[in-house]
Amino acid sequence: MERLPKISIVGAGQVGSTTAHLLLLKQLGDLVLIDVVEGLAKGKALDLLQAAAIEGLPARVTGTTDYAAMAGSRLVIVTAGLARKPGMSREDLLAANAAIVGPIAERIEQAAPDAAIIVVTNPLDIMTALVLKQTKFPRHRVMGMAGTLDSGRLRAFIAERLGVSPAGVTATVLGSHGDLMVPVRSSMSVNGAPIATLLSEQDVEQLLSRARDGGAEIVSLLKTSSAYYAPAAGIVEMAQAILRDAHAVLPGCVRLDGEYGLRDVCIGVPVELAAQGVARIVEWPLTPQELDALRRAAQQVSEGTQHMLSAAKPA
Repeated sequence: MERLPKISIVGAGQVGSTTAHLLLLKQLGDLVLIDVVEGLAKGKALDLLQAAAIEGLPARVTGTTDYAAMAGSRLVIVTAGLARKPGMSREDLLAANAAIVGPIAERIEQAAPDAAIIVVTNPLDIMTALVLKQTKFPRHRVMGMAGTLDSGRLRAFIAERLGVSPAGVTATVLGSHGDLMVPVRSSMSVNGAPIATLLSEQDVEQLLSRARDGGAEIVSLLKTSSAYYAPAAGIVEMAQAILRDAHAVLPGCVRLDGEYGLRDVCIGVPVELAAQGVARIVEWPLTPQELDALRRAAQQVSEGTQHMLSAAKPA
């Protein structure tokens, strides 16, 4: 049997395990789940292996606590980290997840030095910058997943509002994950018709606000959990483009080195994904308002990144 590319997923919680299931169904690779909780990754892997047998799928699935199992990975997906809890500030979440993701990045650099990395842990943009710094990988091999999720949420809400299939809806969100997302108005259409011809400005603003708060809405309903189906789908959309050398243009968080007039900051922009990771950063002709919003998002991410790096330095 021909071996599939090796994909390692660090973090076997809801997002990581759902991602593994989708990757398995799409037959994109042999899977390694890694989690520090004893038995968690191994148990999820065993369940997935049995599901693969029922589906008649060829993929191999293993679970472990050993980061050395990443060796030879074509792609590493980082979902490990804490979700924000009631009463937890953004700074608290940043500090907690930096303490988790930083050492993971060092393990990736040691065990899988040729892998591409998709970062999912929040705060997404800052965690992407941390992984890039710790691994010392070239920027085209480290990217964050948020834009595919935010764009998918927006498309879902537009389709729901108009009673159409999401397949006919296009919409792209750039910028930072959450409050600083930057919807590209010119990208929003339904079956080729610009969104402005179908909905009022007030309706569009309501949909954008709902997409911006899409994760919080799910948390408020689930109470004890957060979204995982849609984030996993966003991860797999990016992973598939890389593993199948698709040259697909998707929103992804990457470090900019002059594109859009920005430098040394990780932020969501259109990227062409192919076998090497980011084949190129695509510079869309944004409106002055969109470009200003992107630069404001980048400024806040840059400040957060500097704060994290300063806090991490020894006293």
